[in-house]
Amino acid sequence: MARNERRLTLLAPTLTPAIESEFAALKKRFDLEERGVTRLAEASKGAAMDAIEYVVEGDDAEWEALRHAALAIGEAEPVDIVLQNAGERAYRLVCFDMDSTLIKAEVIDELAKRHGVGDQVAEVTERAMRGELDFKASFRERMAKLEGLSETVLESIASELPLMEGVERLMKNLKRLGYRTAILSGGFTYFAQALQQRLGFDEIHANELVISKGLVTGETADPIVDAERKAVLLEQIATREGFSLDQAVAVGDGANDLKMLAKAGMGVAYHAKPLVRAEARQAVSTVGLDGLLYLLGHAEDELLR
Repeated sequence: MARNERRLTLLAPTLTPAIESEFAALKKRFDLEERGVTRLAEASKGAAMDAIEYVVEGDDAEWEALRHAALAIGEAEPVDIVLQNAGERAYRLVCFDMDSTLIKAEVIDELAKRHGVGDQVAEVTERAMRGELDFKASFRERMAKLEGLSETVLESIASELPLMEGVERLMKNLKRLGYRTAILSGGFTYFAQALQQRLGFDEIHANELVISKGLVTGETADPIVDAERKAVLLEQIATREGFSLDQAVAVGDGANDLKMLAKAGMGVAYHAKPLVRAEARQAVSTVGLDGLLYLLGHAEDELLR
């Protein structure tokens, strides 16, 4: 029975005795042998969370079952148990979805609320994020309902985008550590540009709203950034910058992020829908986006608060 090593990283606001007990039972159930332990962050010492990385040896055939068992613990306790390969981490590129990943909103839904068609558009958005509808078709359907919306509404929403917890600290450190960062969004460049100016992303790729005489026309310029386009963009950026796909990280929450997550060396489903958590290789649901820094292998003492 072949065995190899993997990393198991525990991320939690606070690691409680209940979490530690569940983790001990997990290691026993899957016959995991500890090869190393590194405490990356301690909430009791002022860090944003507790983060511990274990290197464990286990049966090759059991890793996928282990990942799902770890997800189940995360459903019951406030902890993320994230499985990664144990090889060298040489990540250089980090690509993010925008809506409900970098910001606590689906911008198209906010636009629709201001235009009086909120319920109609939100229903279509939710079905698209669950993977029940083709993204391009649902996107055009939602866009058509925004026809006649004033550009001043866009300005108002862009000025008050609610950031996801931990994103400012994450970006501050990614920039300092030399990572290239990108937004790959099925949302709109208008809002991605606002985040770029605010947080310092190196590049953005999103959908262009067509505006005429100060009003949204209900149309969008091609190509639409859908699941396939996100994956293509990630690969194009990596190739252009001289990175391998193993050096790329992707972070997203919806079904239209799955191809991007699969393409990257590390694909993190962040506060994601159940379908996405189940399919992505990594998932984070209990801590802020800055938890990504520990998955990249950085310890608290090398990070800015």
